[in-house]
Amino acid sequence: MVRDARHVEEIGRVLEGSHTNRDSFISASWRRCVELYGMDPMRSDPAYIVTETELRDHRKQAEWLIAAARSGLQSLFRQVAGQNYVLLLTDAKGVCVDFFGDDLFTDDLRRSGLHLGSNWSENLAGTCGVGACIVTQAPVTVHQDDHFGNAHTALSCTAAPIFDSLGQLAAVLDISLLRSPAPKTSQNLAMTLVTAAARRVEMANLMAESPRDWVLRLSSSPEFLDVDPEAAIRLDGSGRVLGYTRAARHLFPEGSVILGSRIDQVLDVSVDDLPDLMRDRPTEERVIQMRDGGGLFGHAIAPKAPRTPLQNNRRDGALAGLTGGDPAMTQLLSQAERLAPGRVPLLITGETGTGKTRLARAIHMTSKSQGFISLSCAGLEPQTLAEACGNVVDPTTLLLRRIEDLQPDTAAALGGLLDQQPDLRTIATTCVDPATLGLTRPVFHRLAGCTLTVPPLRMRRDLGWLMSRHLVRHAAGAMRLSPSARAELMGRRWPGNIRELEQVLDVAAAFCVGPVIDLPDLPDTGPIPQHDDPPALAGTSECLEDVLEACAWNMACAARRLGVNRSTILRRIRKAGLRAPG
Repeated sequence: MVRDARHVEEIGRVLEGSHTNRDSFISASWRRCVELYGMDPMRSDPAYIVTETELRDHRKQAEWLIAAARSGLQSLFRQVAGQNYVLLLTDAKGVCVDFFGDDLFTDDLRRSGLHLGSNWSENLAGTCGVGACIVTQAPVTVHQDDHFGNAHTALSCTAAPIFDSLGQLAAVLDISLLRSPAPKTSQNLAMTLVTAAARRVEMANLMAESPRDWVLRLSSSPEFLDVDPEAAIRLDGSGRVLGYTRAARHLFPEGSVILGSRIDQVLDVSVDDLPDLMRDRPTEERVIQMRDGGGLFGHAIAPKAPRTPLQNNRRDGALAGLTGGDPAMTQLLSQAERLAPGRVPLLITGETGTGKTRLARAIHMTSKSQGFISLSCAGLEPQTLAEACGNVVDPTTLLLRRIEDLQPDTAAALGGLLDQQPDLRTIATTCVDPATLGLTRPVFHRLAGCTLTVPPLRMRRDLGWLMSRHLVRHAAGAMRLSPSARAELMGRRWPGNIRELEQVLDVAAAFCVGPVIDLPDLPDTGPIPQHDDPPALAGTSECLEDVLEACAWNMACAARRLGVNRSTILRRIRKAGLRAPG
């Protein structure tokens, strides 16, 4: 488990051993004060207080830290206030940037340096809790006569380091007494409280930095996994470490580079396994095996869906409602918005089920056309075409679905009809490459003044938004996906695109008992043929890169969406010379 097998908390590696080790540390600190800093142990100098201008600068640089720590410090102070403890939060230089103490003792606290603006670095204050913590980067108690100089020998100071998510010392949390009992062991509880509070501050900071990343929280005890975990790691979509709390440092080999390394190098878990470690699974079942044979309990927190608004706030609702912030769709809708009021004939291309007809209707709703005629080109006769469009007297949109099925005689009749009906504005859709439509050049140019291509679902980054929107619209907001079900759907290939997605959600809603759709409620995808080079991979490297971006560079997710093996994805990445961002 964490505490035993890997020493995740590893409280005070220098100071946690025997009394001899503690005494050795105090002796070393005293020698530095005398030999390096030229201090006199008999001195009674007052505490060093920075100027108000300097304090403002220190607090400004530590704003993020103060915000992350404030709630935890308030909670800790409520626990110890009745015992006359004082809390100090210093930055990595030892300057106190936040403070909790009893107003009744303000003058005494200020004289002792237990107040805002005091500088407790070892070269100014001598041997002290904060200074010792900065030097050792480990929790420490400096009790009474341990302090260098007579000014602070009445104090007992217990301090713990706070590290940022990149493993660098960011602050020190100190809990001190103006007057304490003689035995140093009287501060054991203070040590427990301050180290736990420092760990929670690190956890809060990492969570605040990680709304778009996976977070894996770890504990040696299932009872505390969801409420007070001991360690946490921030991961990108391919399982690389982006950040970590200090306790997680000891999961990795000593001296190894953590940032950018893969989590599966130290734990028997990959990004694909994280959905099974979410909160909708019983805590005792969320076990992770360690590479050295030990075990931990894991709690995975999925990235939040992006909420990137469309850049143009004036965009019509019919168009704005077609994306949840996908970059390709946002650019497409920007073009559609500019084209909608005009008379340019539009050709909308894209795979089956991508929403070409919906886009066409949204363009019509944004245009100045009053009438709307929708015709399927499969089996369309010239007479039917003439009857549908022969009496147009107002600006009208003519939607021609699946233009690839248009027969030559009907195509010829269409050209003549458009000459006779200047108020008709055509929008045609097709699932094939426009170059293979087989239309004569005059007819083609009458239909394709501008071509708009709708991206397939596997390349879109707003898949989560599309799922939530459909459930809200078609289940009256009463249904939602469990994290595991959502993660499963995010990794599917979706050859039928949005149409298939909506059908799967409708079936799952029908199977579900209660308001939460879980993994057993999802219909099977059926057999998916494995192609060595599917269309999305056989083309340009941009197609592959789009899918990888949509999957946050999760190789397994991209492989499932494209219907290929993960090795094929890796091979094509190397061949195309692609690299993950960051």
